[in-house]
Amino acid sequence: MIIAKADYIVGLAKGLSVLEAFDTDRQRLNATLASQRTGLTRAAARRHLLTLAELGYLETDGSHYWLSARVLRFAGSYMATSRLPRTLQPTLNRLAQQTQASFSAVVLDGGEGVIVARSAGVAEPVRHLAYGLHLGARLPAHATSTGRVLLASLPKADFSAWLHGRELARITPQTEVTLSKFKALIAQVKQDDYCLAREAHELGIHALAVPLRNMQGQTLAALNVVGTADQLTEAAVQRKWLPLLLEAARELRVLL
Repeated sequence: MIIAKADYIVGLAKGLSVLEAFDTDRQRLNATLASQRTGLTRAAARRHLLTLAELGYLETDGSHYWLSARVLRFAGSYMATSRLPRTLQPTLNRLAQQTQASFSAVVLDGGEGVIVARSAGVAEPVRHLAYGLHLGARLPAHATSTGRVLLASLPKADFSAWLHGRELARITPQTEVTLSKFKALIAQVKQDDYCLAREAHELGIHALAVPLRNMQGQTLAALNVVGTADQLTEAAVQRKWLPLLLEAARELRVLL
């Protein structure tokens, strides 16, 4: 969506950019670090940090700042009002109960996939990913099964724009970072209509994902199952896991 320049509130955009500067790698920021991460001047970054702390969205020791629990209001509001997570949750829970495996639904946000729904009530078959598998977790799209499925669903021009000037970070030795090979990988995912990612995001972690489409054919999210190499063998993927995910996607299609 493109809006008129007069309708764009620069101050709001800058404040949100400061909030988004906090992540797993940088959980605490001072004015200098916030400036570096947002492109604001140090003085401007400091004023935004102070304002956000005054509003209760940040906590501080007088030098460094970190996110407070108040920012969860945004996530809570999304989970409470968004139709997508509420629609997907019962299916994810049912799949988990049937298989004792972990399932997630992910949407694309820029260069990352964001977990918007996750199976509950089942013990994890594998340890958590380094960045966690909690709701709201952001994972690099190029290195995850769900991210690759979502990228494959983009129109060709949109995918080219997404890839243009982007540096693909090597997270494990199995992460594909060569642009030409990554393009071929996404083309294969588009053709297969699913993605099996083996240790691309974390060693020992294997994941299989399929697209979740509505009745109009639009891909709204990706559904995946996470397991070990022993659980997601090629034979098990074709015999058990892929049919299970595809059937779930078909059931959900009329609800999305």
